[in-house]
Amino acid sequence: MLVAPGRFEKVDVSAPAAGDLRDGQVLLRTLAGGICGSDLPRFRGFRTPLADGEVGPYAAKIPGYPMHEVVGEVVASRCDSLSPGALVVGWANSFNAIAEYVVTDGDGLLRYDAALEPTVAILLQPLACVLYAVDQLGPLDGAGVAVLGQGPFGVLFSHVIKQRGARRVTGVDLVDRGDVAGFFAVDEAVHGATERWAAQLADDRRPNVIVEAIGHQHETLGDAIDAVAPSGLVYYFGIPEARPYALDLWKFLRKQLTMRAGATQSRRRYLRLAGEYLAEHPVLADRYVTHTFDVADIQAAFEAANVPAEGRLKVAVSMT
Repeated sequence: MLVAPGRFEKVDVSAPAAGDLRDGQVLLRTLAGGICGSDLPRFRGFRTPLADGEVGPYAAKIPGYPMHEVVGEVVASRCDSLSPGALVVGWANSFNAIAEYVVTDGDGLLRYDAALEPTVAILLQPLACVLYAVDQLGPLDGAGVAVLGQGPFGVLFSHVIKQRGARRVTGVDLVDRGDVAGFFAVDEAVHGATERWAAQLADDRRPNVIVEAIGHQHETLGDAIDAVAPSGLVYYFGIPEARPYALDLWKFLRKQLTMRAGATQSRRRYLRLAGEYLAEHPVLADRYVTHTFDVADIQAAFEAANVPAEGRLKVAVSMT
């Protein structure tokens, strides 16, 4: 349980019962979890615009919080398409996957290839989110695209966007990602702040599309608006920590820009597409999860994920 900002304590609570499941729900025995950037403000003790459930003065009152990327085995089910024994990956709706057992909606879960280790299979959930977002970008053939942020989500964006036909992919990050840029199909890896990168762009180098995959601040969204080419598209993927966000609407108007954003819909469909994508690009399984911690070391796992660093992408947690 997150008992204070940045501090977990192990607690013993009653396990959820199969008899308490509602229609469409499943009971999972958790096998692995992944730490997402949207979990980190909660770890630090902040509330976010995403649903937090019942909250206390410093953290959620629910055990297992905050983690929503989950791999598990179905123990009991009231979801017609998932039977006990199925190995699944997807979403823990209540952000409470740091627990031995979790109740969640079956339509946010899908069976995965059992040949994958659970701590590797966790990549299918963020990959599903990225595939959904890239589908919102429209045709990318011949486009110049920049991805702001080259962390666990940013590198997946770079890889998928290049596979979708982008002419040039630029990745921008305060952390030096030169060691993985080529692997994730980044043509130009910029080690620097998005503001400085945007300020020095020549007009003929402005991307047609920019994906903001950093979040947690409004400044980087402004940098995307500064950098994108006239009549371009900005896709805001990063999670906002406050509302409302201020932006230079005059510049947005004068450049004739389009902005899109949104949470992943059709979760099961995109989990299936993620499985197909991984089957086509199996090397992703070797390079995406860079650090794995046992659940007994959940404090160390979140502390590691909380500070971006060279050589670290996805931090996974083994529950077994």
